[in-house]
Amino acid sequence: MASQTQTRDRAINPYDVSADALYTEDTWREPFAALRRDMPISWRPDSPFGGYWSAVTHEHIQQIELMPEVFSSSWKLGNITIAESINEAEFPNFIAQDPPIHTAQRKVIAPAFNPGQMIKLEQQVRDRARMLFDALPVGETFDWVENLAIPQTLGMLCSLFGIPFDEWRDLKRWSDYGSGVSADNLNDAYRAEWMKQMGEMLARFDRELEVHRALPPSDNLLSRMVHSEAMGHLPPLERLANIALLIVAGNDTTRNSIAGLVEALHLYPQEMERLRADPTLSANAAQEIIRWQSPVTHMRRTATRDVEVGGQLIREGEKIVMWYISGNRDERVFPDAERFDVTRENARRHIGFGHGIHRCVGARLAEVQIATVIDELVERRLRVAPVGTPSRLASPFLHGFNTMPVRLEQD
Repeated sequence: MASQTQTRDRAINPYDVSADALYTEDTWREPFAALRRDMPISWRPDSPFGGYWSAVTHEHIQQIELMPEVFSSSWKLGNITIAESINEAEFPNFIAQDPPIHTAQRKVIAPAFNPGQMIKLEQQVRDRARMLFDALPVGETFDWVENLAIPQTLGMLCSLFGIPFDEWRDLKRWSDYGSGVSADNLNDAYRAEWMKQMGEMLARFDRELEVHRALPPSDNLLSRMVHSEAMGHLPPLERLANIALLIVAGNDTTRNSIAGLVEALHLYPQEMERLRADPTLSANAAQEIIRWQSPVTHMRRTATRDVEVGGQLIREGEKIVMWYISGNRDERVFPDAERFDVTRENARRHIGFGHGIHRCVGARLAEVQIATVIDELVERRLRVAPVGTPSRLASPFLHGFNTMPVRLEQD
């Protein structure tokens, strides 16, 4: 923590925006609006995660993202979340690395999402969405997260990994532990269970990696990893961290956007009429729900030297948290930012998947999955009506839902 001398002239953040309650109670909008207005770069001296800087405007978040040599993602300096590493364990996945390691490992993963692969993946996405929608009950209450959002996204992950679809619940459990950033998890019991779950995940994927190691290289994501120079001989901890990253990135962000879509269309029902009038808007609507929901609440960087941002002096070794959820509500970039607008002209300027060298490598696949869900709702002339109150995720890292009871109505 910085000394009194270092903090004397700092803009002191009166809100601990890392508090779970802001997100479980859905009261985060006002604190971030005040910070954007009064102190776009601010220092919070105390929290369950220690002192931290906050960057809350679209401009400053992009500025920090474009300076990776100054604002490090390295797990050696604390990793990519407000928590120190992941449950105080080293977690060296490829987005928690700086160049040149990050660059080399990203090049292994990126071809799995190139245009040629996306043609194949898009058909799989559409086939799975049709299958899931066919099974949804019309006029009865069910959980949108459990019955659609999770199996849609985890089904895609199973395809990418080449593992049976009936293992999707294992992937969900491991994803939940891999992304479990919360003050409630800062205890020995949770850390012990986290280690157990991560060990089970590594054992399962090590078996799969060995199968692919014995086969010729293919387009399978695990095959790409095991047959590459950059990722083919990772030590156990790095294998574990990278597999957890791929599961979390491929699951939580997309599923939480698909869940957020229900809330957005409920609050702004006229947007469904616009989608029905022009079904080609689904691609832009997918971008807009990523902006509006902001499924990744934040990412963290660590200063490698003293640097000034937004008139504030950030000291070497201090953490700065980029609050994507706030940058995506920045009225200077997104007029009437609270509104969900499927025709928003600059929806693609969202920073829901990051910016710069760390922008999500699977962003295009996520967009396709969300757009496909929208297409199915439009083509089937379905409306999704929330039933009761959803259970929101207790986390300052991912912005989403545990459960969302809904009823489908067909026009």
